[in-house]
Amino acid sequence: MCSDVSRHSLNTREMLQQALKVSSRSVSPLIRWMEGWAEITSTAIKRSTEPVVKTLREMPGPSIANFAWDLFAKGGLSRIHELQLEGLRRYGPVWKASFGPILTVHVAEPSLIEQILRQEGRHPMRSDLSSWKDFRKLRDHGYGLLTSEGEEWQAVRSLLGKHMLRPRAVEAYDGALNAVVSDLVLKLRHSRHPDGLVPDVAQEFYRFGLEGISSVLFDSRLGCLEPLVPEETERFIQSINTMFVMTLLTMAMPNWLHRLFPKPWTTFCQCWDYMFAFAKGHIDERLQKDAANMARGEKVEGNYLTYYLTQAGLPMKTVYSNVTELLLAGVDTISSTLSWSLYELSRHPELQASLREEVLSVLGDRKIPEAADVARMPLLKATVKEAHRLYPVIPANARVLTEGDIELGGFLIPKNTLITLCHFATSRDPAIFPNPDEFQPRRWLSRDQSHHPYASVPFGVGKRSCVGRRIAELELYLALARIVTEFEVKPDPAGGDVKPMTRTLLVPDRDVNLQFVDL
Repeated sequence: MCSDVSRHSLNTREMLQQALKVSSRSVSPLIRWMEGWAEITSTAIKRSTEPVVKTLREMPGPSIANFAWDLFAKGGLSRIHELQLEGLRRYGPVWKASFGPILTVHVAEPSLIEQILRQEGRHPMRSDLSSWKDFRKLRDHGYGLLTSEGEEWQAVRSLLGKHMLRPRAVEAYDGALNAVVSDLVLKLRHSRHPDGLVPDVAQEFYRFGLEGISSVLFDSRLGCLEPLVPEETERFIQSINTMFVMTLLTMAMPNWLHRLFPKPWTTFCQCWDYMFAFAKGHIDERLQKDAANMARGEKVEGNYLTYYLTQAGLPMKTVYSNVTELLLAGVDTISSTLSWSLYELSRHPELQASLREEVLSVLGDRKIPEAADVARMPLLKATVKEAHRLYPVIPANARVLTEGDIELGGFLIPKNTLITLCHFATSRDPAIFPNPDEFQPRRWLSRDQSHHPYASVPFGVGKRSCVGRRIAELELYLALARIVTEFEVKPDPAGGDVKPMTRTLLVPDRDVNLQFVDL
């Protein structure tokens, strides 16, 4: 019985297997077709849900003619910062525009700016600054931190970073900077009219900025804050101003156009010639002084940047170019930020009084703040930070990503495309900063308000950020703290609002006149 059942089960199993084989052969084409259809459908559904990456050609932006009209017929190059806000409103956070022969992608979204700066590679490349480089090639000058790239830039950056970015190293300069601040306070007293008005304070702050950075670079004074300012110093300051204006013009003009309209390029070169000669003269004078001391058997050591550059064995061409670029970078940063900070404080007396109270509470019986005091002055730091947000010295920065193509905001950006980071637009975006046009330093102290860390980056971020940031900030803190405890700063009785304008950097569009009344 059992054997019969077993035999029956075996026959049934064999018949089933045979039937399955036949069935499989007969339905195989149908199964394959259904599998293929399912795969195609799945791919189509996947593609339909994936964001479409557009090309640079599809990116929105003004035509060359429209952009030129916006620049030159509606206020000129001085309103480039305002075009950032218009571009963001018209085209969204990413758009393209041609500035003369240069095509650039504009980015006005903090998260996208962060993406770019995090992908900049080992040796970040700024905008080409083509006219600056053309001048250096023409005169056979070296490149400084603002113009060099690659390994050459990295070597100098690493060297200067040791003496300009480390907090302990920066604190060593507070004695020299405080001496310059004391001279500034005296100069403001002597320059004011009987009613306390100091006209065009930005010029006084230019001289202060140049004197401060010179004390750091040369450990010597230039006489910028003396009653009678040396003629060569005034010419250097004027050369900086004119050079920045000519920078925009020369970069917007193709090289062949310089032959037809030579004046902008000629003026540009004359400014740079004087700035290089000015820096070289002071470097050589300082080195000759050191050499004379060594000849007398004295030990030579210094706490100034030119000393560190020369001791590192860098070629003198490199030393000259770096000191020249550091001089001009330091002057505008200090002058512009200090002018705007005091302009806004004069219009907000209650805020000025709170800041004065904070500084005095930290100083106690002392009159002169030190670098270590700043950490206990949060409102002072917030005031400078808010001035940088409203009036960033550099309204736009730039990068050229050389590592490869990147996807940015739904667009594929080809390698080596110039990307402009629109800092003025992000720092004035109401979606990020409520009441963006109002001067509100306490927004940086409130825990209820958080901002994207890349929404306001006045000194840049990452490897290519401003190497002199800590020294510039210390000079600003020391100066602002002294001024608000020595004077009550009041607005110009004649009234009138001051607006920003672009001159490569962002500067006041008219003289900033302020009253400095003794306390």
